[in-house]
Amino acid sequence: MADEKKPTTKKAVAAKAKGEKAEAKKAAKKDDAKAAKSTKKAAAKKDSKAKGKEKKPAAKTASKKTANEKKPAAKKPAAKKEPAKKAAKVSAAPPVVKASARYVRIAPRKARLIADQVRGMHIESARALLQFSPRGAAHPIHKLINSAAANAENNHDLIGDEMRIASITVDEGPTLRRFRPRAMGRATPINKRTSHIRVALTPVED
Repeated sequence: MADEKKPTTKKAVAAKAKGEKAEAKKAAKKDDAKAAKSTKKAAAKKDSKAKGKEKKPAAKTASKKTANEKKPAAKKPAAKKEPAKKAAKVSAAPPVVKASARYVRIAPRKARLIADQVRGMHIESARALLQFSPRGAAHPIHKLINSAAANAENNHDLIGDEMRIASITVDEGPTLRRFRPRAMGRATPINKRTSHIRVALTPVED
């Protein structure tokens, strides 16, 4: 009986040995496959890093190019000089001295007849005309021109006798309404008109 059991045990041992060898081969194949996958992943990572490094300098160069291209466009010497020219023009303009008289008790129509005669004249000739004018509006306009000349001397350091009447305007002010009794118990209206007069003087150009 002992001689018959020996072959069965040898076969089992051989079968076990073959199974172990097959498992070892499978494990070795799995390990080789894992190693190959890991090597492929490492190679892919290296390639991606290398590509990223190659792309970054290109972006930097592109940004540098755009910055270099934008710098000449930002520098505009002509645009900076234009405000200086405008300021020079404004400073070169002659000063304007103004004076105004409000609620003057004279009708605007009567005052405009004198204002039209005086407009654009030299201040000395305007004074002479107003001094000898028979119209009632000549007196307040004469006083207003003298006030503007005084403003030029005291506020702007100009010579009052060397000025020109650049503009003179007469606007209508509020009207004072009165009534006068008439025959048969009637009443007739009386409109007492007022004026706002404005004068602007400028130095005489040589």
